[in-house]
Amino acid sequence: MWNADPSLLDAGEVARRAGTDPTYGLTAAEAFDRLERFGPNRLDPAATVPTWRKFLAQFADPLIYLLLAAIVVSAAAWAIEGADGLPIEAIVIAAIVLANGVLGFLQERQAEAAVAALQRMAAPMAEVIRDGEPRSVVATELVPGDLLVLEEGNAVSADARLLTSVSLSVAEAALTGESEPVLKDASPLPAPASIGDRLNMVFSGTAVTMGRARAVVTATGMRTEMGRIATLLGQTDEERTPLQREISVLGRALGGAVIVIALVVTGTILLTADLEGPRAVVDVLLLGVSLAVAAVPEGLPAILSVILAIGVQRMARKRAIVKKLSSVETLGSASVICTDKTGTLTRNEMMIQAIVTHSGEVAVSGDGYDPAGSVNDDGRPLARGPLWDEVRGVLGGGSLANDAILQLEDGTWRVRGDPTEAAFLVAERKLGTTEARATRFERRAEIPFSSERKLMSTLEADTAHGGEIAIMTKGAPDVLLARCTRERVGSG
Repeated sequence: MWNADPSLLDAGEVARRAGTDPTYGLTAAEAFDRLERFGPNRLDPAATVPTWRKFLAQFADPLIYLLLAAIVVSAAAWAIEGADGLPIEAIVIAAIVLANGVLGFLQERQAEAAVAALQRMAAPMAEVIRDGEPRSVVATELVPGDLLVLEEGNAVSADARLLTSVSLSVAEAALTGESEPVLKDASPLPAPASIGDRLNMVFSGTAVTMGRARAVVTATGMRTEMGRIATLLGQTDEERTPLQREISVLGRALGGAVIVIALVVTGTILLTADLEGPRAVVDVLLLGVSLAVAAVPEGLPAILSVILAIGVQRMARKRAIVKKLSSVETLGSASVICTDKTGTLTRNEMMIQAIVTHSGEVAVSGDGYDPAGSVNDDGRPLARGPLWDEVRGVLGGGSLANDAILQLEDGTWRVRGDPTEAAFLVAERKLGTTEARATRFERRAEIPFSSERKLMSTLEADTAHGGEIAIMTKGAPDVLLARCTRERVGSG
């Protein structure tokens, strides 16, 4: 699709080469065809390991190797001694080894199933324009040429060339290592540049920290810059956990000790005892082998597996999933855990519950983004009057200085944009003033919210008053109140 670097092309030329309309995006049929042609927008998963190999992997442990050797030696000694009865010692050790492998295998299968279920539930979504309508699609269904809609708080799910941009800043630390967000610009670059300097491009795996933009997808899946990194990572060897390294050292030490014990005991007896005939020599050798087998801690692998399994079960009761038994000890060795709170530890939803103005305080009922609720004054729906006018002004201003979208999709109310801004839209619907506001004002300009300014401002033309310009601002109370000189009372 691309014979030239899209960062060097004009936005219109990028859209033309991508075969997409910069206003209406792709059609659903075209998006489906491209999905068939280019494949899903995801990194190539690791090669599937057959079940039998996963089971055999449970026995890839130095202590297990010692036990397997002990089984062979015990069975050989039993056979040499005449194969009388059953080789009880070999059977017991084999049962311990098998039980240990089955326990680890079943635990990891359960964890893999739980992780797969979580991945299906937490599938990332992307906002696109298709058939001229904004819609949310699973990020894996993005295709080259899709028209991405980016807003503050969004994750970028594919590499894309900006078509329009309003104060867009993107955190690219995951890709470039730069800690500060990068201010983007839709203008074409004069010359080829490195990833960190491609200011008119956004990349998969990064996040929007401020502003909004539209961009046309130029690469998906393994063709993205993140895909190239994944290819390199796939060539690195997996590190063993601290517990696995310690067990390996212990296994080698025990193996050496076992051999030394067998050699010392056998050699001492052969040199000091008065042996008569080959049978006596065989008995001495069997004695040395028996001592060696006795020195192998048959129960240690089973005890380790049981203890780790108990740890996994305790974590599961706390809703924490561990895929490998040995990782339990690794997690216990961690001193710092970094996690993203919003959407990970919380639901990433915000609701307005109370509004305080000059004339009083009202409560907003309801839950989530469903606008089925009401604005109540002392337990009763808010009636028209000064307090209603003030509440309408608060919610109307917050909804104008706002980039979120609230839509009913398949019977469920869904939000595109910042959850705090969405809370204003939901509360305004509960007050019942949305439609009038939506048809009255026309945005002319905006200054997005930033951590430095702590305010968002929009320039609105009031069509009900001949296009009179009004500035709507929302933000941190301490910053906003410091700029106020008057207080609204009723409608004045």
